[in-house]
Amino acid sequence: MRLAGTSALGDARSGTGSWSAADPSGEPPARILLTFAVALGATAFSPLLHIASPVLAIAVETLIAVAIALLMPAQGPVIAIFVLVFQNVFVSLYSSLLTDPSELEILKGYNFLICAVMWLVAFVQSILSRRSPGLNRMLLASTAVLAVMGIYFVIGLGREPKASAIYLRNIGLPLLLFQLALLAAANHRIRVTPYIVIIAVMVLICGAVEFLFRDTWLALTNGHAYWRLEEIKAAKSGVWEREMRTTGKVIVGIKDLFVIDFFNTSLLSGFGLGQMLRLYGPNISPVSFAYGVGFFSLFLFAIGRAGLGALAFVLMLLCGVKGAAIMVLFVGAAWIGTILIGPVLVLLGAIVVLAVYAVLVIHSGLKIGDYHVIGLMGGWNGFLAAPLGRGLGSGGNLTEGFSGINWQAAQQAGAVEGAAESSVGVLLYQMGVAALVPLGFYAVVAWWCWRLYARSGILLLGMAAFGILVVLTNGLFQEEALFAPPAMGFMMLLAGLLLGSQIRHDQHLPGSGVLRK
Repeated sequence: MRLAGTSALGDARSGTGSWSAADPSGEPPARILLTFAVALGATAFSPLLHIASPVLAIAVETLIAVAIALLMPAQGPVIAIFVLVFQNVFVSLYSSLLTDPSELEILKGYNFLICAVMWLVAFVQSILSRRSPGLNRMLLASTAVLAVMGIYFVIGLGREPKASAIYLRNIGLPLLLFQLALLAAANHRIRVTPYIVIIAVMVLICGAVEFLFRDTWLALTNGHAYWRLEEIKAAKSGVWEREMRTTGKVIVGIKDLFVIDFFNTSLLSGFGLGQMLRLYGPNISPVSFAYGVGFFSLFLFAIGRAGLGALAFVLMLLCGVKGAAIMVLFVGAAWIGTILIGPVLVLLGAIVVLAVYAVLVIHSGLKIGDYHVIGLMGGWNGFLAAPLGRGLGSGGNLTEGFSGINWQAAQQAGAVEGAAESSVGVLLYQMGVAALVPLGFYAVVAWWCWRLYARSGILLLGMAAFGILVVLTNGLFQEEALFAPPAMGFMMLLAGLLLGSQIRHDQHLPGSGVLRK
């Protein structure tokens, strides 16, 4: 069977195959402009509407999302990427109109509302339409995962309503993005390359301005007002006091928030890599921004835009996030290894390398009392105590109990009470043995993508396959790895696009080259 977009297999292996080559039937400029105008409107107006009336904001944003899903379903995935990347910068712009720091988190949630509504409309339409057996299997498997999450959401809702809702959003979003992209690519003629390249360039510009002109960036984004609200929230929760006690770092000015040792370790200072002002990007989160820029870097390399990919890689390093750097380097090594020794040996080697990496990090982390590792062990201990779980929202960085963790006592004990700083640990603590359902599904999606990659050599399939595997491993040591949308969320969205395109090709429908220009 011939794979979608593999008319030039040799070129595809080098990242310049028909999924990335120039296509005379590419997206019309008017459609691209309209798509970005809609995405910008949906993203920019939600904070302002919420300040005027939360009910009005929810109603308007819901209607916009429904309109997108019905009238321009092929553009739904790229609009999702846009709102997930740029929502927070608009929250920052309007932050001077806020008085309660808790409103920040509510405003940041409108990107999820838009994505969830687009997904729901697409999902309902898929139920009412005729689908191929391959699409049915993927939808059934991913929907079963969502159903299991829903059960644990209901369990947690009675104990921690707010935290349960937050974790349902964070845990479920990668699955929603997967289904949204899968249905869009399987049912509609879609080419997302020009959109993703434009978004990547916008992200690079934002990152470059922030790095070169930090004060200008803060002024342009109203950053001082935003961080004043974050300061109030951190002071009330005791987060800064805990950081001062554990690290000795004292927050004096706004820029002190951005100062870290390179990759959060002093071990590199001997190589001239000392303290740095890390980048937070338009989503105002260094970890999320690093994964997002890392995703764009890999995507740009895969489609032959090496110059832009290299710039994105540099910006990713300036975020100072080890997990994102490991993701990019690991996928790059897998690409090279596939050429040298073949896809099967690379997959086996990747599994061994990731297993050794996890064991070494856990072993060394327990010795030095690393927060991420003792957070993972807290989740493991919680799993052993309650193998069936406790419900979503019980434990984790985003719960009220997180600020009350005694980290010095946890370091001495080798584990926290509860779970923190580890998405896998949090899942084990909240869902018990059922945590294997979402974790296992991620591995299955990676397997689906790898099988196509092994037969075609298309770099984007390798990016999805190995990217999901390494982000899944990073989830042992980062809560953001599985819960931040630009991390697992974007990888699952890419996998959905690629698998949906293949399904469309198998049905012999036109326009199945999802990533053509």
